[in-house]
Amino acid sequence: MKKRKKIVLFILLFLILISIGWLFFSRIVGIGGLTKNCFKIITAVINKECFIEERKVIVRGSSLQGLIEDGQTVKAFLNYYNCHKIERGDVVLYNFAGKKDPVIKIVKGIDGDKFNLKKVPFANAGQMGWYILINNEIVKNAQGESYLIGEQGYSMLSLYEKDYKGKIPKDAYLLLGNLIGGSLDSTYFGLIDKSDIIGKVEYQSNL
Repeated sequence: MKKRKKIVLFILLFLILISIGWLFFSRIVGIGGLTKNCFKIITAVINKECFIEERKVIVRGSSLQGLIEDGQTVKAFLNYYNCHKIERGDVVLYNFAGKKDPVIKIVKGIDGDKFNLKKVPFANAGQMGWYILINNEIVKNAQGESYLIGEQGYSMLSLYEKDYKGKIPKDAYLLLGNLIGGSLDSTYFGLIDKSDIIGKVEYQSNL
């Protein structure tokens, strides 16, 4: 009889401890979200590559003029793409070789996209230019203006169009600024590898 009482008391004590633990963790992660949030915490601890570092960055240069201005402060989330997929339209930090600070550009083409260049005359000029097409659509900037690149940009991007038969290869991306004539972006250095994209940028725009 005494043994049974001890077992009952042990079970009651165990249940009390479980209840206290439940209330403690519920206050931390929110009632009803214990399992899901604990799983995320455990995953983050196990997979250190998914640790995202937030920094404030001051933009230098005018290549994103009209979207992000020179001198504007933005939030950069380093290592973000170790845990998330790169999406078309993302503004990203790119580690450009030979440049001390990373550059900020817009993802305009992702791996698997159809990629072509279309020859057209420059407006109000006797020269020729090229539209950039992604999935048969002319690529446009934040203001809805079509990118129209010159000979230098064409010479660079046409190599990728030819080598990859009009398709962006796996883990490669087309990065552009907001200037329709091109800047220090893929019209200058070509398609870039995922490993050189070091973070995602969040910003406030006046658009």
